[in-house]
Amino acid sequence: MNGDVSFPEIDTPALLVDLAVMEGNIAEMAEVARDAGVKLRPHTKTHKCPEIARRQVGAGAAGITVAKLGEAEVMADGGIHDILVAYPLCGEAKLRRLRALMERASVRVTTDSVEVAEGLAAVGRAAGRAVPVLVEVDTGLHRVGRPPGPPTVELVTRLARLVGIEVRGLLTHAGHSYFSTSPDELRAAAEREGLDLVETADLCAKEGIELPEISVGSTPTARIVAGVAGVTEIRPGTYVFNDVQQMRLGVATEGTCAARVLATVVARPTAERFVIDAGTKSLTSDGGDGPPFPGRGVISRRPDLRLDFLNEEHGVGHLEGGEDLRIGDRVEVVPLHVCGCVNMFSVAFGIRDGKVERELLIEGRGKVR
Repeated sequence: MNGDVSFPEIDTPALLVDLAVMEGNIAEMAEVARDAGVKLRPHTKTHKCPEIARRQVGAGAAGITVAKLGEAEVMADGGIHDILVAYPLCGEAKLRRLRALMERASVRVTTDSVEVAEGLAAVGRAAGRAVPVLVEVDTGLHRVGRPPGPPTVELVTRLARLVGIEVRGLLTHAGHSYFSTSPDELRAAAEREGLDLVETADLCAKEGIELPEISVGSTPTARIVAGVAGVTEIRPGTYVFNDVQQMRLGVATEGTCAARVLATVVARPTAERFVIDAGTKSLTSDGGDGPPFPGRGVISRRPDLRLDFLNEEHGVGHLEGGEDLRIGDRVEVVPLHVCGCVNMFSVAFGIRDGKVERELLIEGRGKVR
């Protein structure tokens, strides 16, 4: 963000979004998808803001991805009507909400089990139309999903027999790519992510089950895996703002990080130590400390400041070098992991050319059910 960072009209801690940087990020990923001939379905868990989702759709996104039904409901309220809920929906309460959501939006869901699929099938039968389902595959994160190849083929075969769902394709999230230590390692993870799904879909086709959709994605891998033959859809999320994790992986720079937490220096207990009014309740504790950007966040335009640790309401750091820092000064912190950080705020201040242009409501904040 250019110009004066103090923004005296904003009390701290506060979430700032550089609108020009965000718009550039949205346009760049939309171009990646267009050039590769794939659909872009961004994950809105990063921003949780219907206004930003509408901007993504306006730039060419085919629809959106959410993690939870609560986020989907907020997005439908905000005028977004093509929604993938990329999470297993388990329990009668959620199935009732899914049925209601299907009355006002085009919804598809994911599963990696027969048990969850049976509940979805019951919703489809009650609604009189099949629920579109993508089967999640574990391509290396080891979170949900069966391994690619025969284990997933066996599951797809069983799900295809259920009345009330339509198995549309395969889905994966290459979250393990965040542990890549080099560009070559990141590229290999991205290519494997796509190939695992395409090869598994080919095996399903040999069993007589055609799967037209191959949905992949994470911000680190999206630009690479979009080019894997057979992939039909990418689902990056963090790219809209970027963060220190993306900087460490080499897919973002400080200049392409659109979200910052504005904080005030509230204490200088020693010549080396400073304290800001943003701790884990603003920046979250998510995201690891490590090179080449050590610390609990990057303090923008102040390479002489290192944020060492966070308590709930305090961020504690130290100075490296001779520049001054006074009580009352304001700093902008690029979060380690922006998705959890955004969920801490109900509003973000949209900044353009160093001035507050508008407020962005984080309406999906706290929608974890």
